[in-house]
Amino acid sequence: MYAIVDIAGQQFKVEAGKKIYVHRLKDEVGASVAFDKVLLTDNNGDVKVGAPYVDGVKVNAKVLEHLKGNKVIVFKKIAHKGFDKKNGHRQYLTRIEIESIA
Repeated sequence: MYAIVDIAGQQFKVEAGKKIYVHRLKDEVGASVAFDKVLLTDNNGDVKVGAPYVDGVKVNAKVLEHLKGNKVIVFKKIAHKGFDKKNGHRQYLTRIEIESIA
């Protein structure tokens, strides 16, 4: 069984037992969180599509850790003008483990 869930503005395909990285959540490490914005569920061919969300379905997860993603380098250059600008960014992430789809 899997579900498509809206977590912090992004859509993720989740299954029980999977670990995924999402944008930073405000919950503490070890806390249980529930996501009720389920867009689609598939239970061995029994597909339910929400309009916009599936009623009565909830995804339960546990917060494992808070961390920063890999550094992304942004480099801008204009040829023949002598302009160049280098900037970096590291995204704040949260690693969660999907416990169940109820």
